[in-house]
Amino acid sequence: MAFEPPQRLVRALGEGDHWLGQLPKIAQEAVDRRGLEVERVLAPGGRTGLVVLVRQPDGTPAALKLAPPSASPALERAALEHWNGWGAVRLLDPADDALLLERLHPDVSLRSLPEAKALLEAAGTVRRLWVEPPADHGFESVAERTARQAAAMREFGDPGAAELVSAALAARDELAALGPEEVLLHGNFRQGKVLSGDRTPWLAVGPEPLVGERAYDLARLVRDRVEDLIATSAGASAARRRVNRLADSLEVDRERLRGWTLFRAVESGTRAIEAGRVQEGELALEFAGWL
Repeated sequence: MAFEPPQRLVRALGEGDHWLGQLPKIAQEAVDRRGLEVERVLAPGGRTGLVVLVRQPDGTPAALKLAPPSASPALERAALEHWNGWGAVRLLDPADDALLLERLHPDVSLRSLPEAKALLEAAGTVRRLWVEPPADHGFESVAERTARQAAAMREFGDPGAAELVSAALAARDELAALGPEEVLLHGNFRQGKVLSGDRTPWLAVGPEPLVGERAYDLARLVRDRVEDLIATSAGASAARRRVNRLADSLEVDRERLRGWTLFRAVESGTRAIEAGRVQEGELALEFAGWL
């Protein structure tokens, strides 16, 4: 079949991207190597890779994920191998950077649940992922990743966001100077990254793994469904309550979670605006202003 990349992926990578141009050939080779039967390409999919629903030679359903080198698929593979299905989708074939994964229900994420129930299930899932990283791992640290992000934020040119950017950078510098722990983190954990499964009700997918403190991993989850919060008159107080509720339920320091939530919201917002996703970026910055 023709492996047509979804438009969300095309927009994220750019139509002239070399890997994207080679993707149909890369996908066909990965399918042929494993003798897979292709069902369909998952759409709309994500911004960082292509997911193809397939069946293995024995008929067992699976999912094949292909991602460009810039998305570090080798690190995703290493994290999934280490978790070995504990709280996360199981890696079925660690042969190469084309990831063959157990089939989950791609259209059913935690976002399908009421908010309170979704946050409860998310907390139970992410708790399982926080394990000691493997020896001699190649994952970057929270301090390393956020240092790169902070450097980009300092170049953000909108004077209207200068105070917010400054506050986020100051919070990052203070938090990164003294990390209280070093566990394996998902790196991009939110409700949409937790899918329904058969082996267990909910499993995490799509990690961008790194090592550091748990508060960093929760910070993106705090901002989930931001559009719903902003649509209410009590959005600011609801956001602050969410910080406290998640921190308490997972025994994380409230102020450290608030600080990382501020940094990650401002970083996401400035990056989205720079990429032309202005509405998305402005929502993240408005949320950050509530903290």
